[in-house]
Amino acid sequence: MALKLEHVSIRLNDRTLIQPLSLSVETGETVALMGASGSGKSTLLSFIAGGLEPPFTATGKVSLDGVQLDSLPPEARHIGRLFQDDLLFPHLTVGENLLFGMPRGPRPARLARVDAALAEAELPGFGERPPHTLSGGQRARVALMRALVAEPRAMLLDEPFNKLDAPLRQAMRSFVFEHIAARGIPCLMVTHDEADVPPGGRVLRLKDGEVTHA
Repeated sequence: MALKLEHVSIRLNDRTLIQPLSLSVETGETVALMGASGSGKSTLLSFIAGGLEPPFTATGKVSLDGVQLDSLPPEARHIGRLFQDDLLFPHLTVGENLLFGMPRGPRPARLARVDAALAEAELPGFGERPPHTLSGGQRARVALMRALVAEPRAMLLDEPFNKLDAPLRQAMRSFVFEHIAARGIPCLMVTHDEADVPPGGRVLRLKDGEVTHA
């Protein structure tokens, strides 16, 4: 399974943010995209996920496992996304947050998957807790599990470790990349921090609209 970009270009009104970019992120691989703020990195992720909004425009093709995504709505693209903020729904419990993104099916089976996800996140028994009672690291783990129980075929990471303190950042890096690798899905990550790049991860640098390999 691969996430492929073919001649993708991003524009803001009449200004080109990203020159035509072709890229293939392979099964289980994490590719890091680095560059200055405002260079179009997060906008590229929005285009891939199907959430690009005016005044941004884009051209080019995006495909996942050979299926072209350009004409599909976001919910049909099977792409998970993590942001700087965990974006958990405050009016739902931890368990309800996990259920929200989970594919439909028999309720007992879905509840069993919630319990399994919480155990995997080392948060057993936290299903009835409101999100505001969790620590920052716990919330970050729940956000990742919510993305993963939706059974994504690719992941987009938009500086997900940026607001965590140093010791927690390292723990969350390991947690996130281990879970993504275990599921064998391609991952494209935007970051400003070289330390966020997993061992063996490719790095692309965006400068003046052009992407170069580090």
